[in-house]
Amino acid sequence: MSLKCMIVDDEPNAVNLLELHIQQTTGWQLVAKCYDALEALAFLKNNKADLIFLDINMPRLDGMELAALLPPEMKIVFTTAYTEHAAASYNFQTVDYLLKPITLKRFLAAQQKIETAFMHPRMPEVALPQPSADYYFVKTGKTLQQIKLSELLYFEGEKEYVRIVTLREEVLVYKRLKDIAGQLSPPFIRVHNSYIVNTSRIDKIQDNHLFISGKRIPLSEKFRPAFMELIQQRFL
Repeated sequence: MSLKCMIVDDEPNAVNLLELHIQQTTGWQLVAKCYDALEALAFLKNNKADLIFLDINMPRLDGMELAALLPPEMKIVFTTAYTEHAAASYNFQTVDYLLKPITLKRFLAAQQKIETAFMHPRMPEVALPQPSADYYFVKTGKTLQQIKLSELLYFEGEKEYVRIVTLREEVLVYKRLKDIAGQLSPPFIRVHNSYIVNTSRIDKIQDNHLFISGKRIPLSEKFRPAFMELIQQRFL
């Protein structure tokens, strides 16, 4: 797929890494590398881009402030070392939220989401909440049922179904876990082929297992690096 993309980040090493990923794995055209938000705005006055890789913590004008000034059709992938901006990032045309350092494996997953977003723009079957909301809806049979985000504990895959477990109830939906995983962002993360958890609801981590409200959930080696990268942001 041919996309025009740009990188906006005040860290040269982060820019170089993203540029390398783009050159090695995509057919996209990198039209600009900008090291602050004002430089990016100056470029966009006379040029166009389909996609922007946008750092959040930058001097003078941060990534969130720049995002509010971008053309409405421009899609965004936020890049940051911090998890706390994840919810607010979806106020915009956000495709993905990448935690630094961005590994090649994580970039490839983002690439798939990006190209899907450009090829097949559509509303997801499980509608995620707007960042100002505290709920979303899931389809169960002919019913759209509200699930409160603050109460959601974990998702458990059961073949072609997913069990959604909250503080108050369990809901079974006809959907594959990997499809749901592709639509979620921190604090939700996949920790096993059968589980996605809300990291804000983890009581403890012990012997490659997580404990959430009495439920013992395995942490597999496959998903451990990304999980540890996320929770290290909360280490004291």
